[in-house]
Amino acid sequence: MTLMKRMGFPTLLDNKWMTDLFDTEKFFDADWLKRIQAVPAVNVVEKDKMFEIEMAAPGLNKKDFNITIENGVLTITVEKEEKREEKEENFTRKEFNYTNFIRSFTLPENVKTEKVDAIYENGLLKLLLPKEVETKVKPKAIEVH
Repeated sequence: MTLMKRMGFPTLLDNKWMTDLFDTEKFFDADWLKRIQAVPAVNVVEKDKMFEIEMAAPGLNKKDFNITIENGVLTITVEKEEKREEKEENFTRKEFNYTNFIRSFTLPENVKTEKVDAIYENGLLKLLLPKEVETKVKPKAIEVH
């Protein structure tokens, strides 16, 4: 017996393509679909005194997030590895799941980077980025001598 590398995506020459396409259970449970990596959706809202960034990231824990600000760039990194093992009398099944993504945002100059706060609850990461208080400069007339 020879092991051969199999292409991950179905092809038109593969009889399973049509079967999988119309059999939604098989099509959406296909191995090639599981390998597609998606980046979580993000909402950015500007308010009077702050910016809010909301990221949908269900299934994670607070410790899975690494959030940094460097040179005016906010970076959110997630790396999570999950291992599961089932043992029964005649077989052992091991599953590994690895989730990772990186999202970066260039921050406006008026964000107080030392006061940024992050809250994670119910699958939603919320970052609160307070703005610097703008001091209004009164126009000054300069007399020419």
